[in-house]
This record gives sequence, C-alpha cells and structure tokens, in this order.
Amino acid sequence: MSSDTEYELQAFSQSAPLTLGVELELQIVSGQDYNLVGAAPDLLREMAGRQHPGDVKPEITDSMIELSTDICQDYQDALTQLRSIRHQLVSQADRLGILLSGGGTHPFQHWGQQAIFDAPRFHHLSQLYGYLAKQFTIFGQHVHIGCPDPDQALWLLHAFGRYIPHLITLSAASPFVQGIDTGFQSARLNSVFAFPLSGRAPFVLTWDDFAAYYRKMVATGVVKSMKDFYWDIRPKPEFGTIELRVMDTPLSVERAAQIAAYAQALARYLLQEKPFAPQEDDYLVYTYNRFQACRFGYDGRLVVPGSAEQRVIRDDILRTMAQIELHAYDLGSTEALNLLRTEVLQGRNGASEVRDAWAREGSLEEVVRQGCERWAGRLS
Repeated sequence: MSSDTEYELQAFSQSAPLTLGVELELQIVSGQDYNLVGAAPDLLREMAGRQHPGDVKPEITDSMIELSTDICQDYQDALTQLRSIRHQLVSQADRLGILLSGGGTHPFQHWGQQAIFDAPRFHHLSQLYGYLAKQFTIFGQHVHIGCPDPDQALWLLHAFGRYIPHLITLSAASPFVQGIDTGFQSARLNSVFAFPLSGRAPFVLTWDDFAAYYRKMVATGVVKSMKDFYWDIRPKPEFGTIELRVMDTPLSVERAAQIAAYAQALARYLLQEKPFAPQEDDYLVYTYNRFQACRFGYDGRLVVPGSAEQRVIRDDILRTMAQIELHAYDLGSTEALNLLRTEVLQGRNGASEVRDAWAREGSLEEVVRQGCERWAGRLS
C-alpha cells in the first residue's frame, strides 16, 4: 500500500538569489575518424581524484559526459570554473588519445551505434523509451539560477518563457544530423520534443499548487521524481534553483559562460523590475516562437505574448540587451553582454560557424576536428 509521503515533493532549498550553476554535455570523439567513441568509462576513471571545481559525470550513452560547475557568483566565476574543468578534461582526454567537443549534435554519428552507459537509471530509461534513449545522444547546456523562495522561482520560470527563443538562438549549434544539413539552427531540440514529458511546465505560481500537481503526476505512476520532467525550464527544489534547459552546448566554454551571464542579468531584470505579469495565455505562442528560433535563429520571427506584434528574433534580443545593460553592469558581466551583442549584430552562432566550416572544408570530419581543437582552447 502506498504512503502519502511517496507522493510529496521535496522541499525547496534555500539558495542565494541569482547565483549560477552551469552544466555542459560534451561529445567524446575518436582521434582517428572523428566519430563519437564510447570512452566515457575510461575518461571518468582518469578524472577520478583530479582536482577541479564542480563535477564530471556520465550521461545516457558511452560517448558523452556532463561537466558541472560549483555554485558561481557571476560571469567571471563561471568562466574561471569552466576553464579549469576543461583543462583537466582535455589533459586526460589527450592521455587516452580521444578528443572532446561542444555542439548540440555530432554532425555525422548514427544513434544506432551508441551504447547505453552502464548505470541503473540509464538502463531504465532505455527500457522505457526504446530507441529514443540512444537518439538522446545530443548535447545541451543547462543553466541554474538561484531563487530566493519557491514562489519567486515559479514566477521567474514562467517569465523566462518569452525569452526562450533568445537562449535557443544564442546557443544554437546543431545544424547537422547523421551527415545531413537539417536546415535548422538547433536540430537537437527536435529530439528532446519527442519525449512525452517535454515542453513547458504547467502554469502554476505557488509552490503549494505545484506540489499538488506533482502529487497527481506521481499518483498516475508516470512520474517518480522531478528528473522525469524534460521541460524546457524546470524547478530544481534540491538546489533552490530554476534550470534553463533549451540551450545547445556551445562550441567553447567562453560562449557557455557568456550565455549563462545573459541569463543571470535577464533574471535580475525580471525579478527586480517585473516588466510584465506572466499569464497562461503567454503559452499560446510558445511553441511557435520556439520553432522559429530552432529553425531560423536570428532571422526567425516571434509573437510577443499577449499581443499580435511580431518581431525578428535578432531585434528582440538586441532590445532586451539594452533593457538589461545596467543589470549586467551591476553583476560584472558587461564584457559577456558586449561579446554576445557583437555575435548578434554579425548574425553568428555555433550553427553558422559549423556551416561556415563545412563550406570551407567540404569535410564533416574536418569540421569535427576543428571543433575539438576549439573546445580545447587551441583554436579561436
């Protein structure tokens, strides 16, 4: 007989407001043919006991790993930690004769060749989702933002919904899938959307209401923990954060830190200025806006929630950057914002850089090799 405690949501932990945490899923690449290689167990063994911030963990298949920072105060803290973890990872990868890369998808790997990492949770997911589990050999950046209390966390989660196209476009780095240019800026998110508990969180603004929703979901047997939700943004009660999950893993740790800084400044702007009140009807255009960003990036068009106004995504990002400029200054991330603004004005992101490399080299193997060199900090 089930007890009521089985259905209870974990209490929302205390967290310093606006602190950051960054997670990056990385490709493990063969130094011979530049395809993915199932070397995660070997790399994790080499990393064991090494001194670095944060953590390095397995992911669902053997050809990927996830790095995560400790709690970061600001952009420079995140950048320093990410560079330190990268240094250790690249050093140990070099010892093993393997390479590491950013990017949301590997340009020519085939999902059927991937092996599930030997861990109970990953085997469970493989049994549950079938071939989708191996197709989940895709690579994302997650950013955690500390929230002062659970109700403000839910408010911020829904307020961020209208800026999801920004985060997708700035990080987009997955134009190729299985050797084909998909025409998308971020093809990775199409794989995420295949999961039944993906999409967006239910529109509730109090932790009590969210806990009631969670109890109902657990009672159905569909959900066993918060990890079962693959939402674009989800609360993380154990950390006292919201987790932004739509970004592709950028091609460098520097870009990953800049995107985290943009999210932090945007969160400060939203929480302090409250420029609008989130509404359920904001989600009427959510999927459309999300698609436009995935497909067209900076040139996509979004519908401003609560209106019929349409804006080019590039223009909306630049407008928002102007609105959050003082917040970025107060947080010490003016440099990050300026670097991102330059990319926006020039229409550059990871997807455009991958396509440029393909046009220049005519070889996806060479595109991957250069991506690995860039990730390692050996190629600008």
